Amino acid sequence: MDYLIMNHTVEVDGPAPGTPEFQELMGRWMAYNQMLIDNGHWIGGGSLTPSAAATSVAKSGDSVKVTDGPFAETKEQIAGYYIIKADDLDEAIRLARAMPADDVVFEIRPIAFRPDA
Repeated sequence: MDYLIMNHTVEVDGPAPGTPEFQELMGRWMAYNQMLIDNGHWIGGGSLTPSAAATSVAKSGDSVKVTDGPFAETKEQIAGYYIIKADDLDEAIRLARAMPADDVVFEIRPIAFRPDA
């Protein structure tokens, strides 16, 4: 089954690109990504820019409203996502727990339909 894992976290400034701290952080994430690829779990994923770069489109009937910023006004924002293959929810949870992240909530949802699957 395919699952979407969304990483919800409070946006904070992390280490600057080019610093040793950034390289160490990215090294952990690249190792995690490679583990997913090597074990046949990888479908796709990515990190997102901060929520200040978001644009929300609200549609109701023929009415459309476009606003700057995220739809949800919460402290936690979606920081990134993975689309993975897992045998079941228990395996998806195990894979989410293995992510090299602290102070994050992982929302896991089975994917109901993918036109390219």
